[in-house]
Amino acid sequence: MTAELVRGQNHTLPQTRLEIRVSAGCPVVAGATLGDEHGTVRGTEWVAHPGSPRLPGLEVSRQAAADHRLAVDLDALPGAVHRVTVLLALPTGAGHPARFGAVAAPFVAVTGLDGTEIATFTLIGLDTESAVAALELYRRQGAWKVRAVGQGYAAGLAGMLADQGLDRAAELAASIQDAVASGLARSVAPPPPRAPDGERVRHPAGPAPSPADPAPPRPGSEPLGGPTTAPATGATTGTAPGAATAGNAAPGTAGGGPIDYAHPRRQTSAPPPPPPTAPSAAPGQPAPPVAGDATGWSMDERLYNQIWGMFEDLARAVAAYRSAVDFAESRMEQELDRALSDPRHRMGGAGDLARERARDKCQDLTARAREVLDRDLSQLAAESAVVEPALPAPYAGWDNPVWHGYRVPMELPMALRLGDLHLPERTDLRIPLLVRLPLERGVWIDSGRTASEAAAATGGDRLRRLAMDTAVTLAARLLAVYPANEFSVHVIDPAGAAAGALAPLTDAGVLAAPPASGAGGVSAVLAHLTRRVDLVQMAVRAGAADSLPPDLDTGEHLLIVNDFPHGFDDRAVTQLRYLADEGPAVGVHLLMVADREDARDYGPVLDPLWRSLLRVTPVADDHLVDPWVGHAWTYEPCRVPEGSRVLEQVLALVAAARRADPR
Repeated sequence: MTAELVRGQNHTLPQTRLEIRVSAGCPVVAGATLGDEHGTVRGTEWVAHPGSPRLPGLEVSRQAAADHRLAVDLDALPGAVHRVTVLLALPTGAGHPARFGAVAAPFVAVTGLDGTEIATFTLIGLDTESAVAALELYRRQGAWKVRAVGQGYAAGLAGMLADQGLDRAAELAASIQDAVASGLARSVAPPPPRAPDGERVRHPAGPAPSPADPAPPRPGSEPLGGPTTAPATGATTGTAPGAATAGNAAPGTAGGGPIDYAHPRRQTSAPPPPPPTAPSAAPGQPAPPVAGDATGWSMDERLYNQIWGMFEDLARAVAAYRSAVDFAESRMEQELDRALSDPRHRMGGAGDLARERARDKCQDLTARAREVLDRDLSQLAAESAVVEPALPAPYAGWDNPVWHGYRVPMELPMALRLGDLHLPERTDLRIPLLVRLPLERGVWIDSGRTASEAAAATGGDRLRRLAMDTAVTLAARLLAVYPANEFSVHVIDPAGAAAGALAPLTDAGVLAAPPASGAGGVSAVLAHLTRRVDLVQMAVRAGAADSLPPDLDTGEHLLIVNDFPHGFDDRAVTQLRYLADEGPAVGVHLLMVADREDARDYGPVLDPLWRSLLRVTPVADDHLVDPWVGHAWTYEPCRVPEGSRVLEQVLALVAAARRADPR
């Protein structure tokens, strides 16, 4: 399976003989530098470029072109080489673009010799830069990995080579451009424009419901976001099917701007259609449902988009039914008003007959609308019954057998399941609530009593325990879907009240440190994570990511905060607000377990904190609304089946993988 990397993400290389393919919308210069264990380029003989295209184990193109193919044999590199950095630059001179922001985003793919893609990276977010370090192949503990870099340089080739420690970088950059100038006549033409995105392949399910006007969200409701590839509007940067906007973290570009983690390749190219695996339908009958019938570049993406399509289909089908019922009742009231406005019909059999006819028409219209809805719901239920068993672990519930075959992944999935959504018209038809990864916003698990019947029937202590259990299972899912040691979990439990709920994490040894308690522990954890956010932000804005302190963990971090605001002073509250606002952009995420009513003494100062987090509940609650018609969807968290040991088994495998791959 191809790993679609985002800036800063890495992936293990399964082989050492590779090709690196570059596709751009205009001619670009492609080259590579060799670096030692510190990433330093020791001399011009360690740079492969059009004027000197061959080095031991490395060959690059001799000219500027819109498409390049670089050959790499990692085993043939000199022993002192620990890093190979692939660089791209725009040719200088009249008639050529001066910055990458004026051209289509370059696309880079690492492939095997047979053309099979291993990892891909699209260099989005570039602006004034005229040279960019696209990606690097680096040696770690005897194995080779690829990392998406995307570091741009407004100073061009000279600035990039100087940043890698090369002496006389300006002279080499000038010689490269001179070599390119003599070869521009042989430039490869840019690839033709790509087709627009395809639409989801839908099953026939009777007449399509007419879209209803979006209703305004109820007070306190959480709006749901859009898919990665919306059928009508193209890609968005929102969340997964049925998900609130918690999808994509953006660590920033070299210039400090945000990174769009929507898949840019799928914004400009049509993903392949699903394979024709569905059996033929009988004449006049809907086609049998098939898992993965949506468009996408992989089965995971097809399932992701299929779930989105099911969510939209259910929302619009129910909207059509409710609209029909409202119309029938309104029509009945109008007919009754007309009948009763005639004095002759107010008494006697004529009035009773008019009222009976109006009610019969209303019931007939309602029954016909329900018949259409039941047909659509049956088709969606059949589709759900096929899709649910086919889901990969990140999309699956804890009761799915896929978790019993769990293995620690080598790459980050597209999304993560937070729970299920359903509507009262059919409560057994559940749509997975998926959020895109990396997370774009933190999560707030509401441990207070809400307006839902389930919350009202649950005692306060029990509700707080369920909220913490929900936080633990969510943290376990995040640990399970990230590659080993690329995700760390910290816990703040000021009074030590969550020791029992935290036992699965502490017993498995997957926490970054024991849960912090007391004023000193709270202060230490917040200071550590705040420092990390500050340093990474400064490095990103200065374009000096390689200058971060060696003790700084650049992986993703999750901070679980229990029983907020008890045990937090004003400084700690300010730090939490800072982490909620600035943390997701550089890989630090909050998971708050709190009752908003307990924080009333802070007044409106905490309102931005609550708004910045995705609110979920430990019990069923209808606080989420969809983006089309404003349905109130009932959310239920993912729970481990009673008596199951699947959570402990998964955490044990995560802990073993972390020990086997120390970093």
